Amino acid sequence: MRQAINRISSPQEEKEKMKQSEFPPGWDAERVKSVLAHYESQSEEEAVAEDEAAFEALGQTVMEVPTEIVPAIRELIAKHKAA
Repeated sequence: MRQAINRISSPQEEKEKMKQSEFPPGWDAERVKSVLAHYESQSEEEAVAEDEAAFEALGQTVMEVPTEIVPAIRELIAKHKAA
């Protein structure tokens, strides 16, 4: 009888996995770094102002929905954007 052996990945293996990750269309490592730098350098006041502006944006709505229907909503949004 064979048993599965669980082992911890080495740091090098983890780096290789990270290199293999794929970005969404239109995204690359440089864009990710840029977005991270933006949010990491924001003050708390700037973050709050950005959040408040998002709630006031024309043509968009922010709402709470049950988590289990999020995939269906994302699909509707994708279809709407493609139309």
